Amino acid sequence: MADGGRMKGVEGSGEGAGQDEERDEDAREEPELALSLGRRGWHLPPQPPPAPALRWSMVFSAWDPDASGSSRAAERIWDSPPVPPLRFPDMWRGVRADGDAGGAGETEEHNDDEEEDEIEDGDRDLQNKRPKVRGFGEESPQHSGVNASFFGFEPPHLNAFAEHDHLKLSHCPENELDFGLSLFSNDGGNEIQRETNNQEAGGLEKSGDRNAEGVAIRMDLSDDLLHLIFSFLCQKDLCRAGAACKQWQSACIHEDFWKCLKFENTRISLQNFVNICHRYQNVTDLNLSGVSDADLLVMDAITFLRHLKTLTMGKGHLGEAFFQTLAECPLLNTLTVSDASLGSGIQEVTVNHDGLRELQIVKCRVLRVSIRCPQLQLLSLRRTGMAHVSLNCPQLLELDFQSCHKLSDTAIRQAATACPLLASLDMSSCSCVTDETLREIASACQNLSVLDASNCPNISFESVKLPMLIDLRLSSCEGITSASIGAIYYSRILEALQLDNCSLLTSVSLDMPHLRNISLVHLRKFADLNLRSPVLSYIKVSRCSVLRCVSITSNALQKLVLQKQESLSSLSLQCHNLIDVDLSDCESLTNEICEVFSDGGGCPMLRSLILDNCESLCVVGLNNSSLVNLSLAGCRSMTFLKLACPRLQMVNLDGCDHLERASFCPVGLESLNLGICPKLTVLHIEAPNMSILELKGCGVLSQSSINCPRLTSLDASFCRQLMDDSLSRTAEACPLIEHLILSSCLSIDITGLSSLNCLHMLALLDLSYTFLINLKPVFDSCPQLKVLKLSACKYLSDSSLDPLYRECALPMLTELDLSYSSIGQTAIEELLACCTNLVNVNLNGCTNLHELVCGSDYCSSVDMPIDVCPSYSAPDKTKEINESPYSLLEVLNCTGCPNIKKVVISSVANYLNLSKINLNLSAHLKEVDLKCSNLYNLNLSNCSSLEILKLDCPRLANLQLLACTMLQEEELESALSFCGSLEILNVHSCPKTAGRLPNP
Repeated sequence: MADGGRMKGVEGSGEGAGQDEERDEDAREEPELALSLGRRGWHLPPQPPPAPALRWSMVFSAWDPDASGSSRAAERIWDSPPVPPLRFPDMWRGVRADGDAGGAGETEEHNDDEEEDEIEDGDRDLQNKRPKVRGFGEESPQHSGVNASFFGFEPPHLNAFAEHDHLKLSHCPENELDFGLSLFSNDGGNEIQRETNNQEAGGLEKSGDRNAEGVAIRMDLSDDLLHLIFSFLCQKDLCRAGAACKQWQSACIHEDFWKCLKFENTRISLQNFVNICHRYQNVTDLNLSGVSDADLLVMDAITFLRHLKTLTMGKGHLGEAFFQTLAECPLLNTLTVSDASLGSGIQEVTVNHDGLRELQIVKCRVLRVSIRCPQLQLLSLRRTGMAHVSLNCPQLLELDFQSCHKLSDTAIRQAATACPLLASLDMSSCSCVTDETLREIASACQNLSVLDASNCPNISFESVKLPMLIDLRLSSCEGITSASIGAIYYSRILEALQLDNCSLLTSVSLDMPHLRNISLVHLRKFADLNLRSPVLSYIKVSRCSVLRCVSITSNALQKLVLQKQESLSSLSLQCHNLIDVDLSDCESLTNEICEVFSDGGGCPMLRSLILDNCESLCVVGLNNSSLVNLSLAGCRSMTFLKLACPRLQMVNLDGCDHLERASFCPVGLESLNLGICPKLTVLHIEAPNMSILELKGCGVLSQSSINCPRLTSLDASFCRQLMDDSLSRTAEACPLIEHLILSSCLSIDITGLSSLNCLHMLALLDLSYTFLINLKPVFDSCPQLKVLKLSACKYLSDSSLDPLYRECALPMLTELDLSYSSIGQTAIEELLACCTNLVNVNLNGCTNLHELVCGSDYCSSVDMPIDVCPSYSAPDKTKEINESPYSLLEVLNCTGCPNIKKVVISSVANYLNLSKINLNLSAHLKEVDLKCSNLYNLNLSNCSSLEILKLDCPRLANLQLLACTMLQEEELESALSFCGSLEILNVHSCPKTAGRLPNP
C-alpha cells in the first residue's frame, strides 16, 4: 500500500486535504470502517464534470451464519423481495460508462432491446478475453475511486441513510489506498422504503439473469472455508480482506472474529472505535495498549462493553474517572495496566470492582493505590513506583510486589497481612523487608505456599516458620546462614529451594521427604552438603569453590552434575535410580571415588560416568554391571586402570599419557583404541563383542593377553617389544582376525608367524619395517591371504619370494607391496610374469630395479651389470612367459626407483586390465615404451632423463610429464599420435616441448 499502507477511520466528507496531510505524518495503522476499495490518483474522463464524493452505505440485518459469505447473502439483506445479486454484465457496463454518477441514469433511458444487445455483447467479450487488472499506482481512464457506476447501477435508496452511516471518501494524495470494513448502527432511524427499492432491484435482476451462468465470475469458496481462513487474520487484515468483494465482506464481519479486539499500538479514531463496539457488543477481550487516549475510548464506548471480560491498557495516562467507569462492566475479570501514569499524581487511585479476579499494574507511576475488589484472586504491582498501597481483597491468593523499591516494610506488611487466604507472595528486590515482616505474614497467612524473598539483604529467615511452604526462593540474601536452614527445616512439605548467591552460607543439611529441586550456585563459603529426600530429582551445584563433602540420598535423582568443584574430595551417593554422573574438573577427587560407582556403592543403575581432568586419580578400578559409557580423558596421573564392566560400550582415554597397566576384563566394548597410551606395558582384554583393536604406538607394550573371539582387525604397529608368545596367544584366542598389522614389530620372528595358521580368515597381513628373512611361515600358514605388505623389509632376498612364483603360494593374493625392499630385478620380473592374480603391485623405491621389461625377448641392456641377467633367463624362458595367460594387474607403482632406466610393456604381455602406471621421480629413466590397450593414467613426472617415449595407448586420458626436461617436442608429438582419448596433458617445466603441441 502507498504511504506505508495506512488505514483510516470513517470521517466526514467536509474534511479537507490539510487534515489528510496531517494524518499522513502518523505512521501507525488505523482499521477503517468501510466496505470499499478506493484508488487515489484515479481521474474521471474530461468530458463530464467530476462526480460528487461517493456515499455508498448499506444496512445489514441481524447476522445470519447460514447465509454469510454466500453469493446469495445479499438477497436476504432486506426482508421484502430480494435485491438482485451483483452480475458481472452490470459491472462491465459500468466500466464502459462515462464514469460520473449520472451514468446510471442515462443507462436507464435506453430501451429494453438496446440494453439486451449491450449485455449480450458484453457477455461475448467476457467469454473471449479476461478483464484487465491494473497494478497499484496505475491510472485508469474509466473511473476515479469506487462508485456505483463501476457496478453498473446506483440504487437510489442508498442516499436515504443518515450522515453518520455513510462512507465518505475525502480527497487523498495520489496513489494511496483506502479500504476497510464498514459497520453501521442497528437502530431503526435509518429504515428505508423497501418496496420501491425491491421493485427496482427486481427489474435489474431480470435484465441480468439471461446469461448469468455464463458470465458471472465468482470465487467459489464455501462459507466454512472462508471462515477458517479468516480466523487466522487480525482485525487490520480483516479490514483489508473485507474490501475485496461482498462475499468476503460478509465473512469478515462475522461476530466470531470481533470478540477479541486487539488494537495494540494502533491509531484508531474515537468514532471508529465506538462504531466497532456498537456493532459488536459481545466483545470479551480488548487490548488498547499503546493507543492514544485509550481511557477516553473506553469511557465513550463503555455502554457497548457489557460483556467485556479482559481489558489491557498501557503507555499513557489513566485518570481516576477511567477506573470508576470500569464498574459499568460487570463481567470484567481481568485488568492489565502497564507502563502508564495513574491518577493525577496527588490523589489516591482507587480500583473498585465487584467482579474483578485478576489485576496487574506493572511498571506504572502512581503515588498511592487503593484496591477494593472482593473477588480479586491475583494482584501484581511489579515494578510500580508507589509509596503506599491499601488492599481490601479478602479472596486474594497471589500477591506480587517485585521491585517495588519505594514501598516500605510497613506497607508490605499491612498489605500482605490483610489477605488471610494468601498463598503466593513475591517481594523480591524489596530491600526494606525484614524478618519481623516475614514472621507476621507467617502468622496471618497460614496458607502461604510460595514465597520469593530474593535480593532482600535484611532477611536472615531465622525464627520464621511457614509449615505450608512449598516453594522458597532466597537468592542473593546476604543474611542467610547455616542457622537459617533450621527454620527452613520446619517447612516439612517444601518441594523447591533456591539459595543462590548466599555468600555467608557454609553448609546445608536437610532431611525433607518432599524436597524435589534445590539450587546452590556461587556460594563462596559453602563447604558441606547433606541432602536426604526420596523424591529429590534435580540438584544444581555450581561455582562452590570450597565445597569438600557431598552426601545425597534419593530414589528419584537420575542425573548429577558437579563440574569444576576443585575442592570436592568426598562423595557419598545412595541414589538407586541415578543414571548419569558428571564430575569433570574435580581435581581433588581421590581413588576412593571408584567404590561409590562400583557395584554395592549406591548407584546400581549408573550408565554414564564422566571423570575428565580429575588429575588426582592414580588407580581407577571399577566393577559395575550397568555402566555403559566411561570417560577418563585428561587423567594424566592415572597409571593403573582396571575395568570389570560387562556392559561397557565406550571408553575415552585421551590424554592418559602415564597409563602403564590396563585390564578390561570383562567389557562389552566393540572397539578400543589404546594407541594414545605410549607408556602401556601390560594389557589384558576380555571382550566377547570387540571387533576392532588399535594398539598403534604402544611402543613399550611387552605383555598382552587378548581374548576377543569376534575380533576382526588388530593394529599393533610400532609395538616394538611385542613378543612371539603374545602374538601366539592372541591368534589362538581370536581366530576371526581378517586384518593383522604388525608393522615395525621388531620382536616378531618365525615362531610368532607360525601361529598365524590359526587365523583361517586372515586376508591382510602387514609386515613392513621388520627384520624378517624367511617368509615360509607366512606362505604355509596363510594360504587365503589377499594383501601382503613387505615394505622396507631390507633383509628379504630374492629367494624369499620363490614360493610365490615357483610353487604358486598364496593363490588368492591380489595386492603385493615390496616398496623400498631389497628384492632384485629377477624376482620382480618373475613375480609380474607368473603371479597373474595380482591386481595392485607397489615397487616404490626399489633400488635393485634397473629395467622393467614385460612381454619382450629383450632382457638385458649394455648398461646393466652382467650378473643382473642370470643364465636361466633364456629365450625359452621368455617364450614361456609370453605364452602365459593374461594378467589381472591394474595398478603398477614404481615411484622413486632411482636406478630404473627402461620400462617396456609390449602387447604380448597380456596386461589387458592395466589402467594406471606411476613412474614418478625416477630420475634415471630414459626410455618408456608402452602398448597397453586399457591404460588410463600414466605419470612420468620428474623423470628428468626421459628421452624416448613410445605410446600406443588408445584409452589414455591423463598423461603427466612435469619436469621431463630432456624430452623433445618431436618425440612427444610422435608418442601422442596413438593416444586419441587424451584429455589431460601436463608438460609444465618441459623446456624442449615449448613449441606447438599436437592435437591428438
